[in-house]
Amino acid sequence: MAHQNGLITGADGRTRCFWPGDLPDYLAYHDEEWGKPVTDDTRLFEKICLEGFQAGLSWLTILRKRENFRAAFAGFDFREVARFGDADIERLVADKGIIRHRGKIVSTINNASRAIEMVDEFGSLAAYFWSHEPGPAERPAIVDHATLSANPTTAVSTRISKDLKKRGWSFVGPTTVYAFMQAMGLVNDHLEGCCRRAEVEAMRNALERPK
Repeated sequence: MAHQNGLITGADGRTRCFWPGDLPDYLAYHDEEWGKPVTDDTRLFEKICLEGFQAGLSWLTILRKRENFRAAFAGFDFREVARFGDADIERLVADKGIIRHRGKIVSTINNASRAIEMVDEFGSLAAYFWSHEPGPAERPAIVDHATLSANPTTAVSTRISKDLKKRGWSFVGPTTVYAFMQAMGLVNDHLEGCCRRAEVEAMRNALERPK
C-alpha cells in the first residue's frame, strides 16, 4: 500500500515511488529505465508510440507486451515503419500480441513518416524533444505525490503536443506527451525520498544535451 507521501519501502529495504507496487517487472522498469535521460532516436520514437497505445489502458499492460510490439513494428525503426502498407496494417490488426487498435496502428505508421521529417529538419528526434526540456522556472519546487497527482499535464507538454499535431503527428495529447517526458528523463519525476531520484538527477546533470 502506498504511504501517504506516495512512497513505499520494498522487501529489499529501498524506498521508491509507489506506482510499481511489488511487481517484479514493474519494479525493474522503475529502477532501471523510468526517468533515465534518453537521447536515442529509436527509443524516443518507440516510447512516444507506446504511450499512444497506452491511452485508456495501464502502462503495465503495454510494458508486458513491449517485446511483441518491437517484433511487430520492426524494432521501432521509424524509417522501416514508414514503409508499412495496407498488408502490414492488416497483419498488425490480427496480431494478438499487441493492442489491436486500428487507429493507433495507423497512427504509428503515420508518425514514423513525421519522425523522418523531423530528423530532416532538426538532425534528430532527440534534438527536437530535448530542445523542449523544461527550465527550472517551469518545474515544481518539490516533486511530491500531491504535486504530480494534480498535474497529469503541464504547460510544456501542452506546447509540445500542439506543435507535434501541427506537424501531423497523432495520438500525442498533452497527457501522453507528459508521460513520455517523465519516462525519457526530460523531467525527473521520481518523488522526493525515492531511492532513484538522486541517481536520475546525477544522470541528467551529466548528460550532454543533443543539438
